[in-house]
Amino acid sequence: MAEPLVQLAVEDRVARVTLARPERHNALVPELLDALDAALADCARHDLAALVLAADGRSFSTGGDVAAFAAQPRGKRRSYAGALIGTLNSVILRLLDLPCPVIAAVQGPVTGGSCGLIFAADLVAMAPRAFLQPYYVDVGFAPDGGWTALLPERIGLAQAAAIQLLNRRIGPDEALALGLATAVVTADALEATVETWLAALRGKVGPSLAATRALLTPPARRAAIADGLARERDRFLALIETDATEAGMARFLSRAA
Repeated sequence: MAEPLVQLAVEDRVARVTLARPERHNALVPELLDALDAALADCARHDLAALVLAADGRSFSTGGDVAAFAAQPRGKRRSYAGALIGTLNSVILRLLDLPCPVIAAVQGPVTGGSCGLIFAADLVAMAPRAFLQPYYVDVGFAPDGGWTALLPERIGLAQAAAIQLLNRRIGPDEALALGLATAVVTADALEATVETWLAALRGKVGPSLAATRALLTPPARRAAIADGLARERDRFLALIETDATEAGMARFLSRAA
């Protein structure tokens, strides 16, 4: 049997969700996102002190698998992309809806739509070789994963625009300065940092943590985020079968080969 693409373990009121497609840098494909969505739905049924998002391998996740998009023939690529981004949006909203804090342990690169997992987290620990980067304008995709629905409210519209239009890499120190990371630590200290946060959270009053998280995302904010994610999906689908995007994917894949 194939190894699961997402691993879930719940112990001592902590859910640990791990992306497990390291041979493809945990790039997003329907099977992985479906498994992640199901894991988060399962987590919502538990009384948790926290949820920890992590990933196997050198990369946290390199976003949508461009090779998988390119392998879809025109006429089918749009439906493939629509289902994929729809599930990604569901995952992001599930993370925002959880009553418990979400911790992300980021050991390596996070690109494209996978950055939405980081944008939706409350506490983010980044190792020195980790970074965030959009890549949309180089590949030919429209932003997804909350790059327009979540990031501008986190760091400001001008900063978010410059990063995306120039495809600028956000290293750990800049992520910390922008408020996208909570701590930058050595790779060896990543697990210990997460455990320190978990110890602190276990000592807090659960209903107060849940109330704080709910108040930080009131119904109006959640609705605005959901609308922004839906608009990202619509614009992504409008581009995915165009000649410009076809050429952009080919250029990207040739450089990556």
